Amino acid sequence: MKPTPTSSSIEDYVKVIYSFTEWQDKPITSTQLAARLGVANSSVSEMVRKLKDQDLVEHEPYSPIRLTKAGLQLALSMVRRHRLLETYLVRELGYTWDEVHEEAELLEHAVSETFIQRMAAKLGNPTRDPHGDPIPDAGGHITMPPSHRLDELDAGHRGRVSRISDHNPELLRYLNEHGIGVDTELQIVGRRPFGGTLEVLAAPAGSKDMDDAVQLDLGDEAAVSLWLVTEGSHPGCTVQELTGGSLMSPHTSSP
Repeated sequence: MKPTPTSSSIEDYVKVIYSFTEWQDKPITSTQLAARLGVANSSVSEMVRKLKDQDLVEHEPYSPIRLTKAGLQLALSMVRRHRLLETYLVRELGYTWDEVHEEAELLEHAVSETFIQRMAAKLGNPTRDPHGDPIPDAGGHITMPPSHRLDELDAGHRGRVSRISDHNPELLRYLNEHGIGVDTELQIVGRRPFGGTLEVLAAPAGSKDMDDAVQLDLGDEAAVSLWLVTEGSHPGCTVQELTGGSLMSPHTSSP
């Protein structure tokens, strides 16, 4: 799936550009890209020019950065590598979900395509990683679950956790300690007054029964790091339902 030999820097750039837009429609800016990569704005400007010369991005001065068809294909190949590696580290080597991101960042540039294919087969060709992020298949297709971010949901809304951002290992450990993981059933109770925490009910592991649910208060960082697939309905719901989608890398640049 990896189209042509590229540098690790180029691979990192296109993967970050893609990841920024995977769960929302807004394209990334140069400043946001610099912050995500931890580099100077001048370094980003130089690399974006290189990416544009190689037909991997579309970019005009003072405008957001968008992947071309070729850029998206490369980005999805790197996303596939990263997420398969995370899955392998958890399932086969006993890593916890808060330990795998940095390891996968190092390994994704080093392993061969043959290794990736055999690892995928060994794992049974999984469709999502330990954090719920979808894994593109070998042809560059990726299916996005119809998910809402937790802080966008109204009181009474109920759903199953479909994805948890892996940007903060401490947050992953905190959620794990409180029984929240991928597929946990949650229900929104409401937000405490004056910009307070978000109150949720979390069902016990492997259960959909809210009678034994535990109430938790989640701060803003946690609320924006969790995505839910809606299950059931409640009176007066103000949330517009989404439909999932399957994408193919050569034909589109955003989910």
